[in-house]
Amino acid sequence: MSCQFSDKGPACRAHLPVHGRSAFAELRRSRQRVFSGPVRVQFLPAPRAEETRRFAYAVPRKVGTAVERNRCRRRLRAVVAETTASVPPGTYLVAIDQGVRDLPFQELRARVIEAMQRASQVGAR
Repeated sequence: MSCQFSDKGPACRAHLPVHGRSAFAELRRSRQRVFSGPVRVQFLPAPRAEETRRFAYAVPRKVGTAVERNRCRRRLRAVVAETTASVPPGTYLVAIDQGVRDLPFQELRARVIEAMQRASQVGAR
């Protein structure tokens, strides 16, 4: 994949955000859910012809103040940016609970990767 740069950054991205009420409703209906400690991942496979990976993040108020929630969201985005190419195409909802604040980055990374891989395999069995 070749990227072209513009004033707003690269024209291609490894992953895209989830937009729209209907996309979130489909994710909620998906039965492909996996927990790994304080991390939950829901997965909706992409149509066969589509190769995009879309990600949404759910960080509830229980996690802490806005500053703490934003820090957790940035950490999740960093993990997803590292691992996007290794997961199947589709839409992912990565949700966390308050236990994630105390996790070191490497453990958070391991839990997110494990949950994403297991969630994408649930329907394939």
